[in-house]
Amino acid sequence: MIARWITETIGSAAGICTTASLVPQLHRIWRSKSARDLSLAMFLVFGLGVALWITYGITANSPSVIVTNSCSMVLVIAIVTLALRTRRRDDKMKP
Repeated sequence: MIARWITETIGSAAGICTTASLVPQLHRIWRSKSARDLSLAMFLVFGLGVALWITYGITANSPSVIVTNSCSMVLVIAIVTLALRTRRRDDKMKP
């Protein structure tokens, strides 16, 4: 049987990679002030999945799942918020 700390280390590494993958998208929206090509539906479904992972982590008592997915949820909320703001601003600027 694999030791719990090894499992948590693997889970932490996977979660860090997954969470870090969201940072470039957030950075791009922030710098370009545009989210025109972003799929809000994808991020909403992804956010639901992350919420379910957090719930799973709580029920399975897995700190790596809880912490990394909580960080991912913060990034997803930031991405969706910026996307909605930039789209609203873009819509106001259209003639």
